[in-house]
Amino acid sequence: MFIGVTMGDPNGVGPEIILNSFRKGETGKDFVVIGDYQVMDFCSRLLKYQVPLKKIVNLSQWEKGRLNILDLGLLEEKDIEIGKVSSKAGFAAQKYVERATLMALDGKVSALVTLPVNKKAIRLTDPTFTGHTEFIAQLCGQSNYAMMLTSEKLKVVHVTTHIPLTEVAKFIKKNRVVEVTTLAGEAMQMLLGRKPKIAISGFNPHAGEDGAFGREEIEEIIPAVEEVRSKNWEVAGPISPDVVFLEAYRGKYDVVIAMYHDQGHIPVKLLDFEGGVNVTLGLKIVRTSVDHGTAFDIAYKGVANIKSFVQAFDLAEKLSK
Repeated sequence: MFIGVTMGDPNGVGPEIILNSFRKGETGKDFVVIGDYQVMDFCSRLLKYQVPLKKIVNLSQWEKGRLNILDLGLLEEKDIEIGKVSSKAGFAAQKYVERATLMALDGKVSALVTLPVNKKAIRLTDPTFTGHTEFIAQLCGQSNYAMMLTSEKLKVVHVTTHIPLTEVAKFIKKNRVVEVTTLAGEAMQMLLGRKPKIAISGFNPHAGEDGAFGREEIEEIIPAVEEVRSKNWEVAGPISPDVVFLEAYRGKYDVVIAMYHDQGHIPVKLLDFEGGVNVTLGLKIVRTSVDHGTAFDIAYKGVANIKSFVQAFDLAEKLSK
């Protein structure tokens, strides 16, 4: 069965990353791109990649040895505005994700790998859009899910993601921490073949220091740790945020549970900016993604790093099996 790859924002680096990965033989051959043929063809010609493309409208037309593009026919070459925020591009990018997710739910593709979209561009036609992860989970009809960032150097799962910092504390609740830690444990056990060592980060400086800098650890996180331990998971915490990621990097823990977006993203990107992969845990489908944005400033220049996409693809293959 094919892996579905969404093209990402047509004005960003998504098209060239797919083309470059394919021509270098860095990904498995049994995948299909969900996007617009004219965009992929223009990018290939502009960068002189000479990738053999095939436009298809259903999977029965898929042909071995070619880069097969399931053409949604949303954009033409004249609609491409390299490196710019565009409502047309944002609308198309969201539709690629929607179609690919529905294909995965219908069992037409075994897994989903997403290239970056631009939130600002999508919000020009869908003001409610908050992110890839939330949109896909909504299509799957699921609310119990979590974002995991994984690289060779560090693995982090987030309790909250795209929420203003002024509101994060309202979402640091015992049940949510238990849910996310359990999802992380199950995923890591599948990847490692054994029960993982899990560390839970504190929310406040010094993990609250016995309530001196906040009550979230005492009232929500510690009770969550105790409940997860009662389910036979090996869990430590809450550990001060300025220590826990270094300890995990040095091998003391297999995965860290971060309380909010930047708390988890900063250490992963600092240690391995090019190689990070985003995985959505708890969905009915397998979904991985690159851990970078549309990089409008370097789009269509042929210099975008393919490492994150290659690792996301490899992980999707592994998880789908």
